[in-house]
Amino acid sequence: MKEPGPAAAPPARGTFAFSEADEERRRGVRRMKTTATGLLIGVAVVYVLATCARQAWGAGGWAGYVAAAAEAGMVGALADWFAVTALFRRPLGLPIPHTAIIPTKKDQLGVSLGEFVGENFLSADVVRARLHALGIGGRLGAWLAEPEHADRVTAEAATALRGALTVLRDADVQAVVGEAITRRAEAAEIAPGIGKTLERVVADGGHRRAVDLVCAKAHDWLVTHGDSVVDAVQGGAPGWTPRFVDRKVGDRVYKELLRFVTEMRDMPGHPARGAVDRFLADFAADLQSDTETRARVERLKSEVLARGEVQDVIASVWTAVRSMIISAAEDERSELRLRVRSSLMSLGARLATDARLQAKVEGWIEGALVYVVTTYRAEITSLITDTVAAWDAEHTSRKIEAHIGRDLQFIRINGTVVGALAGLLIYSVSRALGG
Repeated sequence: MKEPGPAAAPPARGTFAFSEADEERRRGVRRMKTTATGLLIGVAVVYVLATCARQAWGAGGWAGYVAAAAEAGMVGALADWFAVTALFRRPLGLPIPHTAIIPTKKDQLGVSLGEFVGENFLSADVVRARLHALGIGGRLGAWLAEPEHADRVTAEAATALRGALTVLRDADVQAVVGEAITRRAEAAEIAPGIGKTLERVVADGGHRRAVDLVCAKAHDWLVTHGDSVVDAVQGGAPGWTPRFVDRKVGDRVYKELLRFVTEMRDMPGHPARGAVDRFLADFAADLQSDTETRARVERLKSEVLARGEVQDVIASVWTAVRSMIISAAEDERSELRLRVRSSLMSLGARLATDARLQAKVEGWIEGALVYVVTTYRAEITSLITDTVAAWDAEHTSRKIEAHIGRDLQFIRINGTVVGALAGLLIYSVSRALGG
């Protein structure tokens, strides 16, 4: 079994490998070189034979015409061979000035190419004119108005959103969210806002349902836990009083308390309810205007925010939001994706027909691209310059020759043919004038 040969060495740093298409092009260049060289040899042979026929074999005047044409054809072929070869290497290895242009002038060509691109493709006027001619607004609107296109954009956006949320570290985001919420809560004074809200609630009577609920719950609790109230009263009595007296006092307190709560529950106009209304109204006013009350609320707010349990709840907000968004993004029939799809189609339909909106969108796009082009033009052109400068000179020369060498060999062929025709014409004119 044949042993495998050594692995091919990777291309040198700053070079690019030849593809199969490049190798095919190089074979085509070699075939054309053979054809052009064969034509040069052919006209040389014709020249020798024609010269011998005229001088040694006594041929007629036609031999002079053939020799002149062949001689000029050789000159044209050799001149074009020199010109084509000088682009990529030194002809015959001789250090002739202004030869091997591509290998020696590669960096200058890269700079010139970068400047050409910058001046002719990356100018603000060119970008604006090209974008304006494209009519991006109308095209984009018509494209988005198609349901399948809106579905595609929605799916791509959902994928990107899921990817972004997956990459983000929960701990980092939770810390940022927690800090942002805490900082915003600490910076804003909440007492005046609470006071205004409470004032509106009291004015509208919205607090009365809460009072009804408290009274109902208090009544039910007293009915269920009457013994607890009696025991509490007995436990607070002096030690020297008889127990039966303590018991009667406890029963009396319990009955009066139950009667009071029952009346308060059943009588909307009970004086205690009015006292609650006045208390809440006064408290709402103090929250807005009383300095001491406001300061106490702020201290309470800071104490609540500093508690670990509250910070855990704030941090868990991100986890809940993240799970909700990912779930909605993955579900094709979720409300989020349906709304996004509907919004895209609506935007597309409007953009396709509304000339003012088209102009506005195109203005945004043009402005953004012009800003990028004018701001980063030097970086973009330096990408071309630096890339060309990093290429290996010999490898670059072979690469370019593979792409354009076949056409250049046609120049050699054309030079041979045109040279022969020119030589024949000159010889004919000179013979005519001499005759």
